[in-house]
Order: sequence, then structure tokens, then C-alpha cells
Amino acid sequence: QVQLQESGPGLVKPSQTLSLTCTVSGDSSTTNYYYWSWIRQPPGKGLEWMGAIAFGGNTYVSPTLKSRTAISRDTSKNQLILQLSNVTPEDTAVYYCARVPDYGLGYEAYEYWGQGTQVTVSS
Repeated sequence: QVQLQESGPGLVKPSQTLSLTCTVSGDSSTTNYYYWSWIRQPPGKGLEWMGAIAFGGNTYVSPTLKSRTAISRDTSKNQLILQLSNVTPEDTAVYYCARVPDYGLGYEAYEYWGQGTQVTVSS
């Protein structure tokens, strides 16, 4: 079994940088042959794929978020890291980390999800 747990601030002010961590535990490592994604869901809307980091360290970011998003990992802690800069209220969402066997697959292919963490952007 694999467990993913997101953590970070629940409230962020506009223009600040949001930093979230996803801790991976169980029978998996961020360097195993998988892709590790960040996905968010704004209130009343569908899932939005933000980006991913591959087992080898390559990163992929949605074109709509590329200028504000950085994805990395700390292999010593088996953690994924998401940084979203210059946030606005439109970035308010539940943020998830999830594991998928390969790049470019639909959400039905994702094997493991974290429980999600609510982030609200407000002054």
C-alpha cells in the first residue's frame, strides 16, 4: 500500500507564494517508476492537473500555470513539493497529490491519491 499526505498552510494571502508538501509512505518511493502529480479542485469546479514530477526528476507543468508553478522533491524525505507564486483568490482549491503509472494518462489511471488539503487565498 502507498499513502500520500498533503500538508501546508490552509490560508494564504494574495500575492504570496503557496508551498505544499506531499509525504509519500508505504511501498513506494518518488524515485520508483511512476509520475507524481499535483491536482487541484476549486470550489464547484472540476479537477485541474497542475503538473508532475517523474521518477527521474523531470518536471512537467500545465501551460496555464507554468509561469507561477514549481514542482520538486526531497528524495531524502520521500516528499514532493509544490510552490505556486503570486496567488490570487482564484487559486482557492483543494490540492491533491497523486501517483500515476505514466505521463499523460487520465484521472481514472491514477492509483493513489492523498486526502487533499484545503487552501484558501484571502486577505
